[in-house]
Amino acid sequence: MPLLLARASPPALRHHHHRGLSPPRPTTRPRRLRLRLRGSGSDPPQQQQQVNLSVLRFTLGIPGLDESYLPRWIGLGFGALVLLNHVLSPSPTPAQLRSEVLGLCLAAFSATLPYLGRFLEGAGAAERVPLPEGSRQVFAMSDSLSAAQKEDMAWASYVLLRNTNTTSVLIAIGSQLCIRGYWDPPEKISKYAMIEWFKSQMQEAGIIDLREALYIPIFSDTRLGKILPQGILSVLAQPVLNNPDPTTGEIKAEGFILLASNANYAYSEKDRIWIRTVANKFQCA
Repeated sequence: MPLLLARASPPALRHHHHRGLSPPRPTTRPRRLRLRLRGSGSDPPQQQQQVNLSVLRFTLGIPGLDESYLPRWIGLGFGALVLLNHVLSPSPTPAQLRSEVLGLCLAAFSATLPYLGRFLEGAGAAERVPLPEGSRQVFAMSDSLSAAQKEDMAWASYVLLRNTNTTSVLIAIGSQLCIRGYWDPPEKISKYAMIEWFKSQMQEAGIIDLREALYIPIFSDTRLGKILPQGILSVLAQPVLNNPDPTTGEIKAEGFILLASNANYAYSEKDRIWIRTVANKFQCA
C-alpha cells in the first residue's frame, strides 16, 4: 500500500523484467526520491513501503528570499519596463498602446498571484503572529529507533513543516517520538530528559489514546497548552490507527501526529486530508 506524500502525484513506477536481447525502453518521467516506512526494525523487505517524496519543492537557495513572492517581483519588474518603454517612445502607435495595456494587466496579475494563491488554499485566513522569544527550534528523536525509522520520521516531519502552515510537529508512534520545529521544553536538559518530558506532557493532555482527529482552528485550550509552545493559534491532532481486527473488528490507536501553527484556521480541508494520509502510512502491518 504505497504512500504518496504529494497530494496529487502519479503512481509509482513498477519494474518489469524484459525478455530478449533488446534493452528496456527509456522513460521520460523524472526520477523521484523514495524512502521506506517500517513498522519495526525487523520487518521483512516485502512489507517495507515506499514513499514518493516528489512533494519536496526546489528553491533558489538564497538566504532570506521567500520564493513564494517571486511572481510579485517579476510582475512589478516587467510592469516597470513597460512603463519605461512607454515614456521613452516619442509617438506610440495604437498597436503599441494596446500591447502596453495588455502587458500591464499581466504584470498586475503576476504581482497579485501570491496573495491569490494563499486565499485559494485557505492558508491566508489569518496572518501569522510572531513566536515568543522563548520558543526555540528543536529536533529530537527516541534513541531506540532504528536508522531507517529515524529517516522515516525525519522526512515525514520535514514535509509536514515544509508543505503545511505548521511551526511545531510531534510524531508519536507507540513509545517512539519525533519532535521537530518550535517548542518550549525546559532549558538545559538532555535529549533523553526532553523525550521523557514530552511523554509526561502527552499523558497530562490526554492525547495518548486518540481515536478521532482533533482540530482546533482557534486554539485557547489550556489543557493542551503545557505541551504546546506559546503563541500557538491552531492545533491539529491526527491519530494513527491500526487496521481493524479481522475477527473482532476492533481498531486500536498506534499513535498520533500533533501539528501546531501560529495562525488561525491554519489547516484547510485539503491539508487535513493530506495529513491523514501521511498518518495512515505509519500503521503497523
